[in-house]
Amino acid sequence: MRYGDFMNRCKWCNLKNELYVEYHDREWGIPNFDDDYLFEMLILESFQAGLSWECVLNKRKSFELAYDRFDLEKVCTYDDNKINELLENEDIIRNKLKIKASINNAKIFRSIKNEYGTFYNYLKVFTDGKTFYEIGKVTSNLSDLISSDLQRRGMKFVGSTIIYSYLQAIGIIYSHEKDCFMYKSC
Repeated sequence: MRYGDFMNRCKWCNLKNELYVEYHDREWGIPNFDDDYLFEMLILESFQAGLSWECVLNKRKSFELAYDRFDLEKVCTYDDNKINELLENEDIIRNKLKIKASINNAKIFRSIKNEYGTFYNYLKVFTDGKTFYEIGKVTSNLSDLISSDLQRRGMKFVGSTIIYSYLQAIGIIYSHEKDCFMYKSC
């Protein structure tokens, strides 16, 4: 018997994938507002566009290695040689538009961080520091607003659905289902 085999989880959690179960149980929806984590999750979520989160999660360690452990300053310096290296890396998602967007988004993330002190301070402009308890949604007014502002600033692959997933991942939107052992209401 593996850790937590007896517990009910959100329906989307693939119980056959230990990485997914661990992510569900120990990370998803748990507030983590450290800038390094916020940057990593923004990069990973942007690669999810058109794919499943499970696909991205399965490649997370490879992304971590390919993206210099998500070191913001290093990613901001990536050039054409690094882009080509990433495009040749079979262990990550090799989408040229997403790779280029990740570098562009890193520069904008850094700019926002410089403007607000932390990326979380930027997010608090929209959230007032609150946690939102919602189940069964893929977008909201909050994700619409943040997505729109990030796009206005020049970010790519940050549509409302991606930003909603991002907000769930980092714990601003809490969406564990009522049958899930992690469920709690406001």
